[in-house]
Amino acid sequence: MIFAGIDIGSITAKSALIKDGKLMETRVIPTGYNPVTAGEKVFSDLLAQTKINRQDITAIVATGYGRNSVDFANKAMTEIICHGVGAHFLNPEIRGIIDVGGQDSKAIALDTNGQVENFAMNDKCAAGTGRFLEVMAKALEVELNELGNMSLSSKTPSKISSICTVFAESEVISMIAGQQKREDIIAGIHESAAARVAGLAIKVKLKGPVVMTGGVAKNQGMIKALENRLGIKILVGDFPQENGAIGAAVMASRINR
Repeated sequence: MIFAGIDIGSITAKSALIKDGKLMETRVIPTGYNPVTAGEKVFSDLLAQTKINRQDITAIVATGYGRNSVDFANKAMTEIICHGVGAHFLNPEIRGIIDVGGQDSKAIALDTNGQVENFAMNDKCAAGTGRFLEVMAKALEVELNELGNMSLSSKTPSKISSICTVFAESEVISMIAGQQKREDIIAGIHESAAARVAGLAIKVKLKGPVVMTGGVAKNQGMIKALENRLGIKILVGDFPQENGAIGAAVMASRINR
């Protein structure tokens, strides 16, 4: 039997297929303006990619902020549960998750079975999220995917005191005017974002092994800043963006079990 998971995030929509307890394939596309359209497209694209007919799918679970817009799903579940299940499915040794998405960040503590023991979430402020980094990249006239590598060359990261995205952007603009090195400013941005996310991890008493998920997991500078702040090694799997969708597919396989 084949099961599907669909994760509609604020920036990207993800889908995953699981067959006989093994991951088959995943797909990631921009969410765009309409989460309904994104859910349909990311699922249809994945079916076309794997040459599987829709009627061959036994069950579908949707997750993410736009989960309720996936009207063809059998069930909608929170991303907290799906991220935990997805991380455990990919690596049963994982006991903690740091998920940094476009609009929120989360720290999730897991038990030995991949069940959520505790979690903390920052969903009221853009600080410490992908959106925060996006705003700063624009101010610095740097491509978002270049931030990580550029910051690694910094020797003296700039100090950013504001936790508010708007005020932090003003600080960055002032630093640019003061001709501070771009790599130092970027490293300072990562340290500022990491401080916000680390606070969540400390709140839930996150223990290793810890995996980072979400699109920001591709940013090596952010990972380094988090490792320095928390004093632990942070792992990144092969499917950081698709983790929630994979967990949703696993949950689909458990429907009516």
